[in-house]
Amino acid sequence: MPINLDDRAVVTELDPKGMLGLVEAFGDQCRNALLIAQQSEMPTTESIPGVVALAGMGGSAAGGDFVRALMDDHGGAAFVVVRDYHLPNYIGVGDVVFCASYSGNTEETLSVYEQAKKAGAKIMAVTSGGRLAEMAREDGNPVCIVPGGQPPRSALGLMMVPVLYICTKLKVLHDQPFEDAFALLDTMAKELTVEAAGNPAKKLALALHGNLPILYGLGTWQGLIANRWRSQINENAKQLAFFNSYPELNHNEILGWVNADKLGVSKYVGVVLQDGTESDKMKKRAEVTERLLKDVCEFHHVTARGESLLERLLSLAYFGDFVSIYLARLNNVDPETIESINVLKDELAKV
Repeated sequence: MPINLDDRAVVTELDPKGMLGLVEAFGDQCRNALLIAQQSEMPTTESIPGVVALAGMGGSAAGGDFVRALMDDHGGAAFVVVRDYHLPNYIGVGDVVFCASYSGNTEETLSVYEQAKKAGAKIMAVTSGGRLAEMAREDGNPVCIVPGGQPPRSALGLMMVPVLYICTKLKVLHDQPFEDAFALLDTMAKELTVEAAGNPAKKLALALHGNLPILYGLGTWQGLIANRWRSQINENAKQLAFFNSYPELNHNEILGWVNADKLGVSKYVGVVLQDGTESDKMKKRAEVTERLLKDVCEFHHVTARGESLLERLLSLAYFGDFVSIYLARLNNVDPETIESINVLKDELAKV
């Protein structure tokens, strides 16, 4: 029997921890995060840092990609996201390192904290508590404490907005249109919620169900958002998905499709994430690629909304959050559980 995605009771039947509700309340989460950031102690620097880094893993690091996109577009310093145990060697005195761990106990992030301390970088912790908060307080480093109690992947606003706000205070970014962006999220929540008629997020989830999602960003920052979609589909829907971005994929992956129909995949479904203002060259890349792949991959398009880059980043990512929740229900899985990750953490704790 088909699953009725128009019935809230059905959609939330396998969602006891309320992941759908957390997605719907994302705008308010971002507002709360901004208030917390405004009341938090800031790292002090004698001059504008040459490099700003965010160290984190999984959902705790996701916000760093958004800040990176903004810094690449109009920032005044290099910005790197460190998803590893090791801090890049070039980061040191005069640089700023955000150590972002929602739980406060992510072993990779704790390792980078110690290395940043030895390197003489300015450190700020963004966390709900745990060992990271303890270490930062013991060392006299500023800590931005955010509310805990939810999966890190659902806490994007809590982990991203403080870093973004503090970057404006460090003068490596200009002031951001926070309220415009948050208001857009509120509008989208009404359009993409269970009861919304003609819900495009449900339609896309239905198209992806039972198939292999191929997520293509039509540009560099769009590719960062495609990665966020991938991770949300992986964690929430317990489904494989792959991502890449134009123009790079036209120099390699486009040839990987030549024998794609021989790999035993029942159906590939592509999703192109776009800004809507791409150059004619980029549009032509997508057009020709889709024409070449039309016999093996069905393509859909999702366009960002808003005037500012912050709005476009958040709106494009937010659409994917809803898709992943509806896809989880179609897959008959609890979007909150992360059993395989927990098993891995238990084994790592023994090493």
